[in-house]
Amino acid sequence: MSAPLEQLLRDARIDLVIARIEKDSSVIEDVIKNIDNDIRSIRFNSILTLGEIGEKSGENAVLKITEYLDDDDWSIRREAARSLGKIGKIAGISIPQLSKCCDDDEDSIRFAVVTSLGKIGSGTNESLSTLKKALNDKDEQVRVEAANALGLIGSDAYEIIPYLMKSMSDPSWAVRTSSARAMSAIGKGTVKAIPTLISALDDKDWRVRYHIVNTLSEIGTESIPSLLKAADHENRVVRKDAVEALGELGIKSPEIFEKLFEKLKDSKEEVRGKAASSLRSLGKEAVPYLVNATKAANSKMKVVLISAIGGIGIDANEAIPYLISLLTDSNISVRVEAARNLGAIGKDSEETLNALVKALNDGKYIVRREAALSIGKIGSIAEKAVPSLLNALEDKKPDVRWRASEALGKIKVNNPEIISALKSLIHDECDYVCESADFAIDNITENI
Repeated sequence: MSAPLEQLLRDARIDLVIARIEKDSSVIEDVIKNIDNDIRSIRFNSILTLGEIGEKSGENAVLKITEYLDDDDWSIRREAARSLGKIGKIAGISIPQLSKCCDDDEDSIRFAVVTSLGKIGSGTNESLSTLKKALNDKDEQVRVEAANALGLIGSDAYEIIPYLMKSMSDPSWAVRTSSARAMSAIGKGTVKAIPTLISALDDKDWRVRYHIVNTLSEIGTESIPSLLKAADHENRVVRKDAVEALGELGIKSPEIFEKLFEKLKDSKEEVRGKAASSLRSLGKEAVPYLVNATKAANSKMKVVLISAIGGIGIDANEAIPYLISLLTDSNISVRVEAARNLGAIGKDSEETLNALVKALNDGKYIVRREAALSIGKIGSIAEKAVPSLLNALEDKKPDVRWRASEALGKIKVNNPEIISALKSLIHDECDYVCESADFAIDNITENI
């Protein structure tokens, strides 16, 4: 004979009570009635059971559990708060009373309240006001969970974004992390958050700005007009972050390309650098803008732009003739950067190979070094450069010998002349040259 329901509740046999409910849903009403039982364990476990079965508990359960949010027993209050969250959205009617419990002296009750407000997921005034206040709670876990709850509520909590930004300066790493995640979860779900996010791009905390940029990029197309405007802000930090966000969007629209091209001439170096980086992230279509900007830039900015072109990789091969022309630039740094990035964009290009071979004779060893390194990156066509690389093995500068031997190891042409030349470097005066020659020999002979 089965035990009475009251006995199961008193003995905390929640599993058996739930099993009965699964067979007969009318048992739910009996459990609700037992919330008023004189025996404390039966009251507690009745509330616990209703929470465990979630939405199946129904509105009557929510109303009854809500009555016990101000029970004299703190553990009953806490379990009532927990169970309302487990029941979920239909427990929204309990929010006004549930929110009041966030003033409870017991930390675990305040924690249960903010957790449940997040699970209920309703952005009512009471809920948002309570969670906003909880972001400053004395207990770290309550602050963490308040941020998490706001993230679960999502776009309806967009007005709380400024308070989450403040929480990103919280002494607790956990609070800062949860606040950042919440801000992203809220912002990406609504265009209403855009003005708030844009206005905070000048925040002093880089972590706040970082997550704002990410959030704006997640919002997508709708954020473009505001970002284009922010890119012309008087504050250089705002301009820089707006430019970064335009790149993060990954949207290849003419208006974005034009704005980023314009920002390559910004008065501040960090904005120019971020514009170059954003154009690089947009890929092949950005190459003409980068090349044109390079032609009018000073030597320092040319280096930045050449690097951005190289960062696009083989999709930037239309820039090969221009980078080759820079191998004869009067500025050493420009020649070095051109040689370095031709290796990134000039795969299987005979035009590139010939230019790099010529650069092996540059008067500055750092150019010769980068030319040798790049030759090793441009594929099987580099076999034609073997004689020039063998000559480079005798260069007076160890860095050139190092990169030339490395290139030969990548090209993997196996003949006695090459092996002999590399063996002669095994006792080089520089250890890193010796190692590179040894590795090159291993690479060349590995299949023999």
